[in-house]
Amino acid sequence: MHNLRVIALSAGLVAGLSAAPPADAADAARGERLFRHCTACHSVVDETGTTLARGGRTGPNLYGVIGRHAGSVPGFHYSPSMVAAGQRGLRWNEADFLVYVKDATAFLRDYLDDPEARGKMAYKLRDTDKARDVWAYLERIAAP
Repeated sequence: MHNLRVIALSAGLVAGLSAAPPADAADAARGERLFRHCTACHSVVDETGTTLARGGRTGPNLYGVIGRHAGSVPGFHYSPSMVAAGQRGLRWNEADFLVYVKDATAFLRDYLDDPEARGKMAYKLRDTDKARDVWAYLERIAAP
């Protein structure tokens, strides 16, 4: 009887572990809470004009940012370095986003191989797990 309980408990534990998300899985709900810092400059407004995340206009609208060429929102005044990065093929993906949000200027200097390159984004999100969560949130609400 004792062995059956041990086997049943072990099976339950294994089933519970396999159903749990991986330890490094992004958390879009936490990303939504963290995105509140981003709304000081950014909003997310879809093509119909519906506001998905209310925020400032100092930064570009992040609707459609997933896969979009950097520096390409019509009417937004980007730094010349951001425009150059987009012209060289930078399309926003998770890997580049995670590095960019840590330090926009450092990212652009590395991407463009230009020590004079400058980004306009002053906010720095240095925690990779938090940045991954914000990306997961953007994937949920900002994809067309």
